[in-house]
Amino acid sequence: MGTRALGILCRMRDVGAVPSSSAMTTLFEFLLRVGDYGSVWKMFRDMIREGPCPSNYTFNAMILGFCRKGHLRTAESLLNVMGKYKCNPDVCGYNILINANCIRGWTSSALGWVQLMIERGCTPSILTFNIIVNALCSEGNVVEARKVLNEIQEIGLSPNVAIYNTLINGHVKARDVGQANMLYEEMRSKGIIPDAVTFNILVAGHFKFGRKEDGDRLLRELLVMDLLPDHSLCDISVAGLCWAGRLDEAMEILENMLEKGMRPSVVAYNSVIAAYSRAGLEEDAYKVFKLMMKFSLTPSSSTCSSLLMGLSRKGRLEEAREHLYKMMHKGLPINKVAFTVLLEGYFRKGDLAGAKDIWNEMQCRGIYPDAVAFSAFINGLSKAGLIEEAYDLFLEMSDKGLMPNNFVYNSLIAGFCNLGRINEAQKLRREMKQNGLVPDIFTFNIIINGFCKHATMKSAFDAFMDMHCAGLVPDIVTYNTLIGGYCEAFDMVKVNQFMNNMYANGWEPDITTYNIRIHGFCSSRKMNRAVMMLDELLSAGVVPDTVTYNTMINGVCKDILDRAMIITAKLLKMAFIPNVITTNVLLSHFCKQGMPRRALMWCQKLSEISFEFDQVSYKIMDQAYRNIHEDIEFSKATSGKSLLLEFLMYITYDYFSRSRHKQEMNPESFELIV
Repeated sequence: MGTRALGILCRMRDVGAVPSSSAMTTLFEFLLRVGDYGSVWKMFRDMIREGPCPSNYTFNAMILGFCRKGHLRTAESLLNVMGKYKCNPDVCGYNILINANCIRGWTSSALGWVQLMIERGCTPSILTFNIIVNALCSEGNVVEARKVLNEIQEIGLSPNVAIYNTLINGHVKARDVGQANMLYEEMRSKGIIPDAVTFNILVAGHFKFGRKEDGDRLLRELLVMDLLPDHSLCDISVAGLCWAGRLDEAMEILENMLEKGMRPSVVAYNSVIAAYSRAGLEEDAYKVFKLMMKFSLTPSSSTCSSLLMGLSRKGRLEEAREHLYKMMHKGLPINKVAFTVLLEGYFRKGDLAGAKDIWNEMQCRGIYPDAVAFSAFINGLSKAGLIEEAYDLFLEMSDKGLMPNNFVYNSLIAGFCNLGRINEAQKLRREMKQNGLVPDIFTFNIIINGFCKHATMKSAFDAFMDMHCAGLVPDIVTYNTLIGGYCEAFDMVKVNQFMNNMYANGWEPDITTYNIRIHGFCSSRKMNRAVMMLDELLSAGVVPDTVTYNTMINGVCKDILDRAMIITAKLLKMAFIPNVITTNVLLSHFCKQGMPRRALMWCQKLSEISFEFDQVSYKIMDQAYRNIHEDIEFSKATSGKSLLLEFLMYITYDYFSRSRHKQEMNPESFELIV
C-alpha cells in the first residue's frame, strides 16, 4: 500500500500537480507506522524542495511517529528545526515529546522541555501538566507532583478532575489516606466535581490503608450526592466490597446487574478479578474473565496484569509467562505492570536467571521500565545478596531521571546490612536526606537489625536513639529486633528493659516477640522458662505458629528425656503443623545423635511422597553420607531419646503423607485461554 501511494505521488509530481499537505501527512503517518524511515526522509526532502510546505500538523505527525518507535532524539531534532520552515512548535508537539520522555522514565528531561517551551513563548496546556503529574506520581514523588499543582494555578490554569485523581491516587499508594482526603475536599471546594475514578481510588484506599468505616461512609455519601450514573455507583460498590474482602457480595452485585440487563464496566470486572487473584483464587478470577469476554468487553492492561498476578504468586511462572505471550499475540493490552508482576514472581521463587531474562525481554519489546519496575528489580537483587548489581541499577535509574524513593533506598540499605556493610548502609541513609527524602521507621528498623545481626549492640542502641531524635516512634518491629539482638548476646537485663519499655509505650508482645524469647530460653537450655513463655503466649490469646513449634521441637531434642516427653505431649495437644524446617531439625538431630542411616532412611521415605526438600535438607543428607563413609562411631543402643526422635519423625512424615493424599484427591487446575 505504501509503495502504491508513493508511486501515485511521483506521478502527480511528474504531471506538475502538487499533493496536498494533508495527503502527505497521512502518508507520513503510514510510513512511520510500518517503519519505512528511508521513504519518510525522501518524502520530507521532496516537500522542502517541491512543496507543499510542511505544516505544524505534518511535523507533529512525524514527531509522534518517531516517538512511538523510540527515536526520541530524531523527534527532538524535528521540533528544533521547525522554525526554519516557518512553523512555530505548538503545545501539541511539545506535549508529544514530554509524554514520550515520561513514558521512558526520563521525567527530569520532560521537565526540561516544559521549561524550554515556556522560555520559547509557548504556554503549556492542562494536558502538559497532567502528563508531568502522572509521571511524578508513578515514581512515588507526590511531593513534587503537589508543587506542580500549585504552579498550574499560579499561571492561571484550572486543574481538572484528572490531575486531582492522579494526585489522590499517588497519596493512596503512599498509604497517606489523610492527604488523599484533603485533596478530595480541596477539589470539591473549588467546584471540581469528582467522578467514578475519584471515588474508586478513595474507597479502595480507605479499605486498604485506612478504616473500613470511612470506606462505608464514603459509599453512603456518594449515594446521597447522586453525582454518578448507576453503573458507576455499581463499579465503586464492587471495588469497595472487594477491598473489604467481601468477594461473594461483590460477585452478587455483578450477577444482579447482568440479570437486570445492565452491563458492568471493565472497572467492576477488574476489581473482582484482582481481588480473586490476590486471594489466591485464580480459577474464580478466570471465570470472571470469561464472563467479561462473553459480553464482548475489551480487557484492559489491568485485567491482564491481575490474571498473571494470581499465577505468579502461586509460583506458576512458566504458565504465567506463556499466558503473557498469548495475550500479546491476541493483541490484548499489556503494559510494564504485567512484566513487573512476573519479575517479582521470579525473585520470590529465587530464580535470578528468570528475573534477569524477563527484565531484558521487557526492554527488547520496547516496554521501558518505570520507577516501580526498577524498584522491584533493585529490591530482588538486594535480597539475593547481589548488592553491587543492585547499586549499579540504582545509578542507572537515577541517570534516567527516575527519582529513587524510600522503598528503593531501604532495599539497598537492607542489602548492605545483610552483608555486614553497615557503613555503606549508613552512607545511603545520609544520602537520602541530602536528596530530600526523610528516612522512615523502615529505614531505622533495617539499620538496627543490621547492627543486631552482627552483634554490635551498642551501635544498635545508638541507632535506636537516633530514631527518637528524628521524631520517629519505635514500633513492635523495632522492639522485637532489639530484644532478639540482646537475647542472642545473652544480655537478659537489657531484654527485660526493652520489654518494659515496649509495654510502657503501648505495645503488646506479638507472636514474634514470644518466639524470640522462647528461642532465647531454648538456646540457653532453660526449657522450663521456654515452657512458661509458651503458656504465657497461649494465655494472652496469641496463636503459636510454625516458628514456635520448630523452636520448641529443637529444644525438646536437646533436653532430658522425661521433660522432653512432657513438652512433646503438650505440643501434640496443640496440634502443631510441621514444615520443611521441622523435618530439617529432626534429620539434623538424627545425625548429631549418631544415627545417620536413620536420617537417610527417613529422607528416602519422604522422597517417596514427593516431599519438597530445601538446600538445608540436602546439606544434612550430605553430612549423613559423610558420617557413614568416614565410619564415625554410631549409636548402637536404642535409647529412650532415639525412640522419641523416631516418634516425632513419624508424626511429621504422617502429616505430609496425608496432606499429599488430599492434594491428589483435589488437584488444582487452571487454564487461561485467550
